[in-house]
Amino acid sequence: MDKEIKRVVIKVGTNVLTNKDNRILGPVLRELVRQIAVLYEKDIMVILVSSGSAMAGMEILGETNIKDKSIRRQVYSAVGQPRMMRHYYSLFHDYGMRCAQVLATKRDFDIGKHRKNMINCYEGLLAEGVIPIANEDDAVSLTMSMFSDNDELASLVAELIDADRLIILSDTDGLYDGNPDDDDSRILNTVITNQDVEKYVQASDKKEGEGRGGMASKLKIAKGTANKNIPTYIANGKKENIIVDIINNKEVGTKFISA
Repeated sequence: MDKEIKRVVIKVGTNVLTNKDNRILGPVLRELVRQIAVLYEKDIMVILVSSGSAMAGMEILGETNIKDKSIRRQVYSAVGQPRMMRHYYSLFHDYGMRCAQVLATKRDFDIGKHRKNMINCYEGLLAEGVIPIANEDDAVSLTMSMFSDNDELASLVAELIDADRLIILSDTDGLYDGNPDDDDSRILNTVITNQDVEKYVQASDKKEGEGRGGMASKLKIAKGTANKNIPTYIANGKKENIIVDIINNKEVGTKFISA
């Protein structure tokens, strides 16, 4: 019997938050916040790990003369982060809720005072009923110690706060047993962590600003998190009510559970 769900980490990727022209989608953000509000009414607290800041910065700045890719990313993210938070602040306010920004570097998860400090921050916010919105602190993160992507950050946060679920929202319905575009491919509803499903993952090409995490990285993170007794889901963030459906145990997305 699953234990009662009280804490959920939701990671939403850049591909969920943007359209084909790489512009931030207001309706997707609103639906995301609406579902978090539904969970909040059921006394389930959500920590949201949100991508999109680099893309939001690109929308404002457009093409830049900065040649160095990592500096360009820092600049885009630094410009885009307050813009994303303004969106979220306004949407949560509409639902009578409060949110907070928590930016982290990988060092913050090291055992010791940094980690303890991070736990205190999250526990303080959750105790006040405030929704933490986490992202990598791209403006100050050193390249050699960056998270591989926000999937990794979400997994670390889930472990840090002892979450009951990790939900990774992507622009795909879950993990398929073949190429998702093939008619005969089927979605895998449940994956046990000792199953060899890596063979199903297709390589993907991503453009700048689109995020660093493909399906191979999501699969690795999902298995690793599930092995820590945190059931993990990969699901389509553009589908209406997807988060609530997952919490209600409907058969959507791909669920990863430990062997």
